[in-house]
Amino acid sequence: MSKVAVFFQSEAPPVVDGIKKPFKPGGYSDSGADIAFALKESGVFVATPVTFPDPANDMDWVYPDSEAGFTKAYEAGARIFWLNTVLYVGHPVESLKYPDVKFVGQLPSEVQKIDDKFQTNKMLKDRGLPVALSTFVKLENWESLDLTAPMVVKPIRGRGSQGVEIAKDKVQLKALIERWSASSEFGDAFMAEEFLPGEEITITVMPAGTYRIQGEEVVKDSAWALPPVRRFNHINDVAPYNGVVAVTANSTVLQAQELGDTAVQEAMQACERAGTLLEIHAPIRIDCRQNSEGRYLLFDLNMKPNMTGAGRPGRDNQDSLSGIAARGIGWDYKDLLQAMLAQAWKMVISSQGYLRK
Repeated sequence: MSKVAVFFQSEAPPVVDGIKKPFKPGGYSDSGADIAFALKESGVFVATPVTFPDPANDMDWVYPDSEAGFTKAYEAGARIFWLNTVLYVGHPVESLKYPDVKFVGQLPSEVQKIDDKFQTNKMLKDRGLPVALSTFVKLENWESLDLTAPMVVKPIRGRGSQGVEIAKDKVQLKALIERWSASSEFGDAFMAEEFLPGEEITITVMPAGTYRIQGEEVVKDSAWALPPVRRFNHINDVAPYNGVVAVTANSTVLQAQELGDTAVQEAMQACERAGTLLEIHAPIRIDCRQNSEGRYLLFDLNMKPNMTGAGRPGRDNQDSLSGIAARGIGWDYKDLLQAMLAQAWKMVISSQGYLRK
């Protein structure tokens, strides 16, 4: 197996059509360090910026996703680049000239397109998938629109539940929009989404490929779902951002008897179809919630699921939603990472940069 280097987000992504994607403090260096540490513990050769990385120091384990960071990792012998970062058109990875390198992660051009949650949900809905209704709203003209309360107000290029709030009436909506306008944290527009009152689940979708499941090699010809994870203990009807409340405190994988529920099966099939339509190259995470009729609707698709995991000192409660889901098929955190690593893919150089073979 080739040596692996894990990369973190070293700078904020560009503003796209007036919409901002907030920069996460640390740039996912915490989950990057979890990944690198767990891979090394599994016997994988891992390149690190320092010779003897400290398990308690995130930056000892990860490289910045910059031209200098990629060069340093390549010179350290890494030939698999794990892109645990936010990708976009013009990202430094697109200009690499290493024909012998494989990648774990998505294509930058696809991430930038799909990170627009409004357009992605619209595309999925247009293709017949069950998706929550939403409206694109500019901060400057929201009062001219006929918005029905209660509604979910959320960033268009957000991260998980960060910035997501419920506006139960026009008064709350006005106060929320005034706060957004003053901070300009998310840009000049937002999504107003129908409020779904029922149970919430999150579904991790894996790309097509060959996997080892319960001791057997299994070939998946299309995107496939891990068992859903139920979310509970919401705050004001919103699952709290994992940077505030660890998901291990409010999430549990569905048990075998629950997986047979018709509504759950339909949600899993819809998420698998979404993964196939998007031609994913690495895991994605889709949040779903029941409407008043008990049907699960897709409402938030994340091209880069959080991949924190237990292993390093003080990280025992840092399982991610995808890690919790993986336990439903008998995988621990290391098994999930090995499954992701096995799907590493190659890019080829073209006049437009790198493209998948």
